[in-house]
Amino acid sequence: IELGADNVGMIPHNEHTRFDGAKSVEIAFDIAEKYNKDIDGHVDETDDPWSRNFEVVVRETFKRKYYGRVAAGHVTASHSWDPVYRNRIFGLAAKAGVSIVPNPLINIHLQGRFDNYPKRRGMAPIRIALEKGVNVALGHDCVMDPWYPLGVGDMLQVLFMAVHVDQLMGYSELKKALDLITVNGAKIWHIEREYGIEEGKNANMLILKGRDELDALRILGPPLYVIKDGALLADNTGGESKIFYKGKWERVELFL
Repeated sequence: IELGADNVGMIPHNEHTRFDGAKSVEIAFDIAEKYNKDIDGHVDETDDPWSRNFEVVVRETFKRKYYGRVAAGHVTASHSWDPVYRNRIFGLAAKAGVSIVPNPLINIHLQGRFDNYPKRRGMAPIRIALEKGVNVALGHDCVMDPWYPLGVGDMLQVLFMAVHVDQLMGYSELKKALDLITVNGAKIWHIEREYGIEEGKNANMLILKGRDELDALRILGPPLYVIKDGALLADNTGGESKIFYKGKWERVELFL
């Protein structure tokens, strides 16, 4: 933090005991309070139904009045929690303003690996969290590494996987699903006021293929245009991809 980190992380489920995990959460909140930082950590990224550090995160949020300043990544253990317990904790998380950030591509690759069949889907139950009022935003914490070698950093691809795994395939659900990679994330970053396409806001946007949200999610592929602060940064039209770099346009190949 003293070197300039933006927020405080934690990974309580990696501690030796649940008591140590709870203590690590308390330490994270102590540091966050001292330096007035938000909290964003890996929480309960496991298949263990008894991994319940998320409840400690919610408790500390209430205790410290840290409302709206805490995000818990993954929370995959919640897919194995007892439904009554899960509903209660998700409801409390919503009241405390604790966000959940599933990472669909990585979570379904890593979780459930030691299950026989049927296998757990390996992702926090997005639909249930949303129904309980939790702010849910999707993440992509690995791109090209041993934890996930196939990533390209495309959040539409992340959302595409999420709606399949959580069966969010109703028309209204698909229309609303883009919030999971747009406005809900903006809430976590506290940039709601400057975020979005309205007069007076920063002109940061992706122009996607298609007529509506469903087309954008169905077609996938790179955006037609990338616009940053009102300036055209990338152009993927005309059968080739170009970026504006150091004052000139350069042709690029869309692979890493």
